[in-house]
Amino acid sequence: MNQEVKLSQYTAILLENARRSGLTNEEIVEAVQAENTELLKAAERPHYTYESFFSYAKEHGEDIEKAIKEGYRITFNTNNGLKNWIVATFQLDPDKDFTLGEGRIEGLVLSEPQVEKLEHTLAFNWEIKEIRQTADGRKQLTLGIRGQ
Repeated sequence: MNQEVKLSQYTAILLENARRSGLTNEEIVEAVQAENTELLKAAERPHYTYESFFSYAKEHGEDIEKAIKEGYRITFNTNNGLKNWIVATFQLDPDKDFTLGEGRIEGLVLSEPQVEKLEHTLAFNWEIKEIRQTADGRKQLTLGIRGQ
């Protein structure tokens, strides 16, 4: 039985930030295998540094290499953390591309593959509350904390 890979929000955001910076999955896997943060320097920017990336993942039993190859689910999303993950993953602007409220994200427009990634990655404490078709064939989503 294939077990779903779980990553902390912290690790997931750093992983997606590395991808956003232009590093390929192969380059990130190489850095993970060598535990070499120098290979991730190109991805560093304010609030996104990698000096504890590998030690944190090890300490929390996170298999980054498997997450890169097979996908992952975030263990728990906070409001701001989910916003940061969306920005890093889909290269969106939180001031223009969606609205962040307390326990809610509205007006998030994604393609079908992006919606699928979100569905498979979103922590169980959040859910997609509403999906509307847009005129250009994309989906407009409302996300919220599960049970609210």
